[in-house]
Amino acid sequence: MLRKVPSPLPWLAGLLAVYLIAPLAAGVQAAAATRWRAVDYATLAHACAVSLASASCATLLTALCGIPLGLALARVPGRAMGLLGFLVQLPLALPPLASGVLLLFMLGYNSPLGRLTNGGLTDSFAGIVLAEAFVSAPFVIIAARSAFASMDPAIEDVAATLGRRRLAVFWRATLPAVRPALLAGLLLAWLRAFGEFGATVMVAYHPYSLPVYTYVEFGDKGLPAMLPVLLPAIALALIIVSLSSTFGARPAARPVRGRLPPSPAARPHAPAQATATAAGGLQLEVDKRVEDFELTVQWSSRARRLAILGPSGSGKSLTLKLIAGLEQADRAVIRLGARDLASLEPSARRIGYVPQSYALFPHLDVGGQLRFPAGADPARAERWLERLGLTELARRRPTELSLGQQQRVALARALVRPAELLLLDEPFSALDAPLRAALRREMRTLQAELPIVTLLVTHDPQEAVQLADELLLLAGGRPLQSGPAAEVLRRPVNELAARLLGADNVAAGIAESNRLILGRGVILEVPGAAVPNGPVGWSVPAERIWVHAGGAHAGAVEALIAGPFPQASIRLGDTCIRAACGLDLTPGQRCRFDLDTERLQIWPRRAGPAAEH
Repeated sequence: MLRKVPSPLPWLAGLLAVYLIAPLAAGVQAAAATRWRAVDYATLAHACAVSLASASCATLLTALCGIPLGLALARVPGRAMGLLGFLVQLPLALPPLASGVLLLFMLGYNSPLGRLTNGGLTDSFAGIVLAEAFVSAPFVIIAARSAFASMDPAIEDVAATLGRRRLAVFWRATLPAVRPALLAGLLLAWLRAFGEFGATVMVAYHPYSLPVYTYVEFGDKGLPAMLPVLLPAIALALIIVSLSSTFGARPAARPVRGRLPPSPAARPHAPAQATATAAGGLQLEVDKRVEDFELTVQWSSRARRLAILGPSGSGKSLTLKLIAGLEQADRAVIRLGARDLASLEPSARRIGYVPQSYALFPHLDVGGQLRFPAGADPARAERWLERLGLTELARRRPTELSLGQQQRVALARALVRPAELLLLDEPFSALDAPLRAALRREMRTLQAELPIVTLLVTHDPQEAVQLADELLLLAGGRPLQSGPAAEVLRRPVNELAARLLGADNVAAGIAESNRLILGRGVILEVPGAAVPNGPVGWSVPAERIWVHAGGAHAGAVEALIAGPFPQASIRLGDTCIRAACGLDLTPGQRCRFDLDTERLQIWPRRAGPAAEH
């Protein structure tokens, strides 16, 4: 959809555009009066070659050192690095002649370097390169620093878990991910070096670079002889700008729609992973302090489907990264079966990792994502493409995929290498409800097929219960409760745990063995294990309470709660509960209802004024 630019912005934009283009038009107009024969074309060609070669060497030099410096400035914290980042940008603010004078202090004949090189760093090609590198390097450093700082760190995390060592991660994942920004910085640096005059003329008047030669010719022959001298620079500028537009342009993303993936049953299954589930299960003891947050987790389970459930900021994702080796623990015992993972690099832990952002490599298509893992078997990659319905998308880049498709690509990529543990960091959180439900079903199917341990991190209790046999509840960096999913869901240790598990229809009562006393003669029989006697909190989902004429319980409607799913607040004994209601009820009306005691959650509660609410 076209959007109009508000006035007077078009006039201001047009004014600047005319000003920038008008000198070119004036140069074309001056062609008739130009003295073409007055130019020494041999010297002009040599000056062009010097500028082309020196700008290219200077850019190569700044790329070789400036990109690592930009990475360090982006990744290493501290005031010293902040001061360094400020100082290396000073050449941008200095007048070019001042830059040349400073360089002469360091490179001139009487400087230590000048005496050491017998003056070889001034009035030489090397001097031109050094002068151009000094004034153009900040463009590379700033571009690299910004690119590395804005990069999704999960890209490097995923690459490490796919069997790539640190240097390989940098070359094959980090650099390609920030390539567009780096190319832009290198292009600006080259253009700055090619057009540099002030610092160059101070450090190396000879041999002539094109800017210096232009200055000499203007002083000798005047304006009428300038157009032939300027034509090479204009032509090169046009070529460079055209190349930057070609390399910088990205293909338009195809329109994607959040279609539900095909049913897993409709596609052939990939062979099971080569590794078997670790017989000893997962043993986890980790301590990690990050600024004011301290994580301490001890958990052991032999189940094959695990989940960590907790609110945002509870340490769930940090725990996952400690298991993967992507964060260094202060103290760690991490064992999977007989294997000690804590002593291994991430590339050697034989795990699959799906981060919340999916972290697909922006420079690779879907097929390339699955071929990226170290030692990836092309046949296995092809089978996972087919298994997850991605074959038709194999040539698409991440920007051409819907969120659901990206999630499946990330999952397939994690499973290409044989793994014993699959880590899933809230993989469904960015999806809409229908797609989330469909992909959960597909995940359950995959869990049944793969003989590996899966560990899901989530804040969604429904997701945790559907995809895990055992749960760990985490809050504030500390475990609240762990155990079989059904047991934890039915018997939370306290109200906080209950609310993490989805309880919002919370009430109070007294427990006596398998009975829940609600006052005024109302007693509920509680199925399952006996509840410790005493004050308890309890909850049952509103949708598991049915209002109808033949219900076993009676109560008075105290209030109606409007909304897309209307509810009625009904007094039961000494408390009120909310029930989904499809009947026409009015406040004060008596009604009958049933509730699903199988879905009761009950937990100990402190008595008296300090009781939980």
